[in-house]
Amino acid sequence: MIQQSKSAVVLLSGGIDSTTTLAIAKHEGFRLHALTFRYGQRHAIEIDAARRVAQALGVVRHAIVDMDLRVFGGSALTDDLAVPKSRTLDEIAHGIPITYVPARNTIFLAYALAYAEVSQSEDVFIGVNARDYSGYPDCRPEYIQAFEAMANLATKAAVEGRQRLRIHSPLIHLDKAQIIQRGLELGVDYALTHSCYDPTPDGAACGQCDSCLLRLKGFAEAGVADPIAYRTSPSAPRPRG
Repeated sequence: MIQQSKSAVVLLSGGIDSTTTLAIAKHEGFRLHALTFRYGQRHAIEIDAARRVAQALGVVRHAIVDMDLRVFGGSALTDDLAVPKSRTLDEIAHGIPITYVPARNTIFLAYALAYAEVSQSEDVFIGVNARDYSGYPDCRPEYIQAFEAMANLATKAAVEGRQRLRIHSPLIHLDKAQIIQRGLELGVDYALTHSCYDPTPDGAACGQCDSCLLRLKGFAEAGVADPIAYRTSPSAPRPRG
């Protein structure tokens, strides 16, 4: 166990992966500084989920950063583009979908780097996953390793020898079912979370976007019911097209 006095910055979107990552950091004894972004995403309802999760898990401070990545566009999450629906697992597993937000994790981790220096945290946690995911290039192990190397060249605290930053990605080799099972072991209430890329105005998940389909697949394989509301009765994605 880590000494309770050590602090960590945890990127928190309010979804399954970031919530489980926050629970892992708490279990390891870190004082938690959560970091959430309002970046112009169409599913901004996830920010409310992040607030609920942060409160439930007892973070020291929850910083919510406002930026507007809509000025660049290029993603179905920040532009007037259709969110892909009802794709098969084979389709989800191949290629980089239009829901990829250009350089999003690099931007988020850069903010986390600044937050870590100010909060005197040497540890940053991010819930990226390289198994059940939509092919995003900034979720791969080599990306995390490269960012950590860069981060330790980039701050006054690191240059002066007062900080050695570590980027933790505890879920990177787990599938969604394993992530859910780990979270349940740690007492995570997944009813607090939100994953949908295209929710209804009242917050119900669509049940058809890639994020919903991977979430449903995870709960089905974990053998537990997904506790959130869906627009219609959803089912796990089909294995082949």
